[in-house]
Amino acid sequence: MEGLASVHDLQALSRCFTLSTPMARMGPGHIGSPAAPLEKKNKEGRTAYVKKNSKNIWDEDEVTEGAHFDDLTDPRPQPEYEIVLKQSVGTEDLFLGLSRKDPSSMCCDSMLVRVKLPDTKASDLVLDVRETFLDLRTPKYKLGLHLPHPVHKQEGNARFIVEREELEITLPMNRPMDCINLT
Repeated sequence: MEGLASVHDLQALSRCFTLSTPMARMGPGHIGSPAAPLEKKNKEGRTAYVKKNSKNIWDEDEVTEGAHFDDLTDPRPQPEYEIVLKQSVGTEDLFLGLSRKDPSSMCCDSMLVRVKLPDTKASDLVLDVRETFLDLRTPKYKLGLHLPHPVHKQEGNARFIVEREELEITLPMNRPMDCINLT
């Protein structure tokens, strides 16, 4: 039985992986308990977090993008919309599989947002696209949409299809690790 570990060897290995520090024995139930580690304090005994302006409730970087567009008193309804992820696929992808692309959302390179706007003219549309937020206003509808992925806000395009009364907004996705995403 050469190559098999004995009980003694397995117990020794188990002791190697068992940590004896108090922090290692803490679990999710210890969050907020007195045994949880405290914040680091500076020489004066205060925490390192300092507000820039004590009158503000939160900092600007703590507020999500697009929150200033939320208007709860606006009675306009939200139009129907749909988000479709797209990828550029060529014959080398389809027949030969050379680019290692797959049908997952990790390989998508653009996002198509379709918004149904009945009884609306193209001249009535006001569209503002941010990196993670899309704001669309018309006299009848209001859409504030948090996008599922960051986009290149300056490189997108939009077109209004009169026959279907639908706005199509195509936005290229901003993928910080494109070499990993295989786009």
